[in-house]
Amino acid sequence: MTATGVRAHARIVARSDGRGGTALPVLDGEGPLALRRIRSGGSEAKVMLVGAMSGPLGGDRFAVTASVTESARLHIGSAAATLALPGQAKGEARYDVRLDVADRAELHWLPEQLISARGSDLYVTTRAELAADARLVLREEQVLGRAGEEPGRLTSRLTVRVAGRTVLDQELSCGPGAPGGWDGPAVLAGHRSVGQLVVVRPEFAHHPVQAEALGECAALIPLAGPAALVSAVAPDALRLRRLLDEALTKLG
Repeated sequence: MTATGVRAHARIVARSDGRGGTALPVLDGEGPLALRRIRSGGSEAKVMLVGAMSGPLGGDRFAVTASVTESARLHIGSAAATLALPGQAKGEARYDVRLDVADRAELHWLPEQLISARGSDLYVTTRAELAADARLVLREEQVLGRAGEEPGRLTSRLTVRVAGRTVLDQELSCGPGAPGGWDGPAVLAGHRSVGQLVVVRPEFAHHPVQAEALGECAALIPLAGPAALVSAVAPDALRLRRLLDEALTKLG
């Protein structure tokens, strides 16, 4: 803890164990970012991110880095939603996620929702770097305010690169102080939950998905590479999760 907030970094390295499974030679969490390996089946290792403190609060700096080496398989989830809150320290909080996936490796990044509470100010970046034959399932969900509450300021940037080529780079800013129109018909249209699902598979390079509306509040979009994006909005977190789960099932 410093005068400007908490600094915490969680590090994960997943490596093939040579016997058809995945080892975790690095599993290191700090302060509010505790890591736990949980039981899983087959060749996949499964890690849970456990929040040991409230936050991020104003001025905090959190970071998670995960590296999945060749032929390893890793699933990362979180035990509960992340709640961005105002803090005593002034200035925005930051939460930076960096994911690296090697050839023939696979990563599922499936944390619970991020909730932007009134008075908070959080900037989130998620950057995924994939080799040409890597696989990824990435879900992010943001909820603007708790029940009956106005949201804080939330800015999130999501970047995905495959074989050195950017296939997705988008930023969304919501809440007080965000550029005008974020709550209008072209963006959230009054909804309070927004999410993205990114699926990267080598076979999409030869058999890309087709663009499709998934009901009134979600869309499936092929990206310029072996990847697909599902964007969705919903009135609440439960319905947002249902939309994204249905989209993932559709993608197989």
